[in-house]
Amino acid sequence: MLADGKLDCGMKRLVAIVGPTAVGKSQLALSLAERFGGEIINADSRQVYRYMDVGTSKPTLAEQQRFSHHLIDIVNPDEDFSLALYSRMAAEVIEAVHQRGGLPLLVGGSGLYVWSVLEGWKIPPVVPNVELRHALEARVEKEGGDVLYRELQAIDPLAASKIHPHNVRRIIRSLEIYREMNKLPSSLWSKKAPEFSVLVIGLTMDRGELYGEIDRRVDKMIQRGLIAEAEGLLRRGYDFSLPAMSGIGYKQIGLFIRGEMTLPLAIDRIKFETHRLARHQYAWFHLENPRIHWLGEGDREAEAMRLIESF
Repeated sequence: MLADGKLDCGMKRLVAIVGPTAVGKSQLALSLAERFGGEIINADSRQVYRYMDVGTSKPTLAEQQRFSHHLIDIVNPDEDFSLALYSRMAAEVIEAVHQRGGLPLLVGGSGLYVWSVLEGWKIPPVVPNVELRHALEARVEKEGGDVLYRELQAIDPLAASKIHPHNVRRIIRSLEIYREMNKLPSSLWSKKAPEFSVLVIGLTMDRGELYGEIDRRVDKMIQRGLIAEAEGLLRRGYDFSLPAMSGIGYKQIGLFIRGEMTLPLAIDRIKFETHRLARHQYAWFHLENPRIHWLGEGDREAEAMRLIESF
């Protein structure tokens, strides 16, 4: 490490900061970016979309201007964005950060995004089949959200086990790969170890405390204008039927805007679904995983800096 805190260009390192939503990953990343000349690479599957700021808890414009942030606001809500595209873009950003002598900080709670980078997943570049997607989406509307997940479980249990049952977009993508290539999606996965060393720092806290943090953050989203943001997206022509708009927060506020749900109930649903998301994220980032250095609610910043300095 050089005197200014930056890494020697010949030393390729990456630090990942992972854990459930609302646990404090972004704030820690900002502190580490300042200390180590780091550049923050988004690994949240919803922060890639433009105009969706409040509901995805994006870093503020001031934070983005103070430290380099990457892979935020890169596609419109009605544009396709795949794991394969994310992995390729992340690899390019990481290499560029290394060339600048910076420390890439991969930050987020989307397990697919994080592990695709850390394990060097090679993902089949299947071109989207718009007709098939619309047909599968129509089935979900008619038969319910679980129908496609059960179909994927029957076809490829391994692929299904790596996707949340409510993540319709990822389920459809797996079925699309299966039908287009006539091969099990899981059989097409391969890995190539990345050409850099990895340190994975996980943030965690007591489950009840985490749920409290989630609930407070949801209340702040409402105060900061989540409803107005959702209405603005509608005015831009982005319908709530879009995959990007069907995420937690926007879906429930959409029901409120359409008069199908009261605001208090919509807020309660957002909190409930976010609690469930947090539990699912722990399935991606196991507390027993020896690769992850878990930090609790003590002096995380000092401990994280110690880990990175020894790394």
